[in-house]
Amino acid sequence: MKSSFDYIIAGAGASGLSLAYHLNQAGLTDKRILLVDKVPKTTNDRTWCFWEAGQNPFEHLLYRQWYKLNFFADGVAQSLDMGPYAYKMLRGIDFYNFMNDWLAQQPNITRLFGEVTGVGESEAGAKICVDGNEYHAQFVFNSIPAPKPQAASRKPHHSLLQHFKGWVIETEADAFDPDTATLMDFRVPQGNNGETRFVYTMPFSPCKALVEYTVFGPSIWPHETYRSELRNYLSDVLKLDEYQIHEEETGVIPMTDAPFETRPSPHVINIGTAGGRTKPSTGYTFLRIQRQAMQIASTLQRTGQPQMTENSPRFKLYDSVLLNVLDKQRREGARVFAEMYARNPAWRIFKFLDEQTSIAEDLQVMGNSHLLTFSRAALAVVARRNPRPLKGSR
Repeated sequence: MKSSFDYIIAGAGASGLSLAYHLNQAGLTDKRILLVDKVPKTTNDRTWCFWEAGQNPFEHLLYRQWYKLNFFADGVAQSLDMGPYAYKMLRGIDFYNFMNDWLAQQPNITRLFGEVTGVGESEAGAKICVDGNEYHAQFVFNSIPAPKPQAASRKPHHSLLQHFKGWVIETEADAFDPDTATLMDFRVPQGNNGETRFVYTMPFSPCKALVEYTVFGPSIWPHETYRSELRNYLSDVLKLDEYQIHEEETGVIPMTDAPFETRPSPHVINIGTAGGRTKPSTGYTFLRIQRQAMQIASTLQRTGQPQMTENSPRFKLYDSVLLNVLDKQRREGARVFAEMYARNPAWRIFKFLDEQTSIAEDLQVMGNSHLLTFSRAALAVVARRNPRPLKGSR
C-alpha cells in the first residue's frame, strides 16, 4: 500500500465520512484520500436526531421524521409550534451502509483499518501513524476525540456531560402515536447533585419506538442505573409493563464551553466533536458537522487551503450562560426548559439554538427566560473570563 496521499482523514464516524463525501462532491476527485478507522462500522451503534428547516445532503437516508412534537414536565403537557421545522432521525447503520457502498465506487479514496497511534507534522505536510506504519499527506483531518470525555471544572469554563441510554422497544398493543414524537419529558426524578434528567421518545409505529433516558451532569452512570430508570419511566409514566427490547444504544457527548484546538499544527485540522463542532448547550452535532465539512471542501477546492468559520462569539456567550445556570444549579434544568418552551414558539428556540437568529430575536428568547437567573449567570461568565488583577499586579 502506498504511503503518500493528498489528504488523510483519521476516524470514519459522522465527521470523517461526511468530509470524505463532501470533498468528492466538491469536485476534488483528483485528490488521493486515505480514510482510516479502527474497524468497519457494521452495526446500528448510534442514532442522530435533529431539527431542520429544509433538507440536508443525506435526506434520502432518514429513517423517520416528525412534524409534531410534545413537551412534558410536572403539570405541563404541551404541543410545540414547530413552524417550518421537522424533527428528523438518521440511524447510524443506514448512514454507514450508504457510505460503504458510495466509498466502494470512489477510486481516489483508500480505506485503511487499524489503530491510529499518532498524528503530527512532517517535512512534506502532515503524517499519521497506524499500527506502526507512517502515512503522509498535505493535510490530516482528525476526527478522533479524546479517549474518555471528562466533565471537570476547567476554569474559567464549564464542562458537563450529556450521557444517555436508549431502547428500541415493541409492544403488543398500540402504545404510541407514530406522527408525534416527545422532544423532552421531565416527568422523571431530577438529580440531587444538579443533574438535569429527561426522556425523549421517537415512535416508529403504534407499537414500536426509541425511548432514550438522557442526563446532563458531571459523571457517567453505571449501565444498570440507566436500565433501571428506563424501566421505571416505561412503567410509571408510559404505563407499559410488557414490551420487547430490540436494540440498546449508549452515548456520551461533551457539553463544554472550553476552547477546542481546531488546528493544533499547520497541516493538522481537528474536525467534528474533536474540533469543537458539538453545540455546547445542547449536544447537537450532525448538521454542524455537515456545514463544517462543506466549508472545508469548498475552500480546498477554491484555494487549496482548508478554512473553517469560527463559532459566533455572541452564541458562544449564550452557550456559556446556559451551561453556567445548569452547572452552578442556579435554577433546576427542568424549570429552565419548561419556561423556555412555554414562553416561546419551538421554531424560535430551534432557530436560536441553530445560531440563525437576529439580535432582536435573541432578545425575544432572553426576555422570555427567568431574567434574574440568567442575568446572574451572564455576570458570572463575564467575571470568570475577565478576572480582576490582584493588587500590585500589572
